[in-house]
Amino acid sequence: MTTNRFEELLRDRDWLLADGATGTNYFSMGLQSGDAPELWNVEHPDRVRLLHQQFIDAGADILLTNSFGGSAYRLKLHQVEHRVGELNAEAAAIARSCADASSRDVIVAGSMGPTGEILEPVGTLSLHAAENAFANQARALAKGGADVIWLETMSSREELQAARAGAAQSGLPVVATMTFDTNGSTMMGVPPGQLVEIYRETVPPLAAYGANCGVGAADLVGTLLSMRSQSNNEDILVAKANCGIPTFVDGEIQYTGTPELMAEYARLARDCGVRIIGGCCGTTPVHLAAMNRALLSHHPRPMPDIEVVVSALGPVTAGTRHVCSHAPAPVEHKRRSRQGRRHRA
Repeated sequence: MTTNRFEELLRDRDWLLADGATGTNYFSMGLQSGDAPELWNVEHPDRVRLLHQQFIDAGADILLTNSFGGSAYRLKLHQVEHRVGELNAEAAAIARSCADASSRDVIVAGSMGPTGEILEPVGTLSLHAAENAFANQARALAKGGADVIWLETMSSREELQAARAGAAQSGLPVVATMTFDTNGSTMMGVPPGQLVEIYRETVPPLAAYGANCGVGAADLVGTLLSMRSQSNNEDILVAKANCGIPTFVDGEIQYTGTPELMAEYARLARDCGVRIIGGCCGTTPVHLAAMNRALLSHHPRPMPDIEVVVSALGPVTAGTRHVCSHAPAPVEHKRRSRQGRRHRA
């Protein structure tokens, strides 16, 4: 059985650093509200390449492709649904070129976000149609050079299952993260523990699972605490938190998280046994560099409780407190020995 380079790094490394925000950083580079970031893969590939390179320079081991909204359903909003293959393949090819030019191993993760549609039985989109849409996107990402398919910001159990089935057609490992809101569950009512159940039921199994986006860093770590209490030691958890809380300043969205806060978030995520750590909305290369430095010098501490998280990162919502207080007692995970970064010759 052949081993994928993503799986090799997970086998050989104690932790991996995923990249930060895409949209937030593109806005500072000229993307206009309402525009499709995926079109930049062909219209401004230099800008897409620049952000990837900035994240590599900051220490990223995993680059997510500029394809979050690359399904036919999302691209239809911009009248380019017929360009799924082109835009996704280009997204992966740009990231692949940056990864291959690096002096160390860098993974290309083919990002796939929700369709924006509500699936049956609540909505009208069938599981079969959703699976086909995700399969078309995943195959294009694989063709462009992705190492792994990365399902993110999912909120529906049904859509996650359709996305997983579609992603499997790429032949690549699959990672899945869901987004949990102020109620301690996803928008469609899925609590953290149900994602652990989905992981258990999925055949073939997901390569890793966890949480991204949501409220802020404190709440996301609380979510991971809930997952950790119900997971096994061997489960590979993913944390990709927003850079603090979004606020409106002079008509623009700004995030409250400092590099210091994101560094402590990264340390707490490791203390929870998370092995893939990155940032989501608002996370710049400056924040990611601080996270990388923090992780490189971090000596694992005991598993935190929610009060430790609040003390370090700020208050959490009532929903996060609820899922933490109603989760089983955490199972102390085995600490892997720290290993240095391996460089390609």
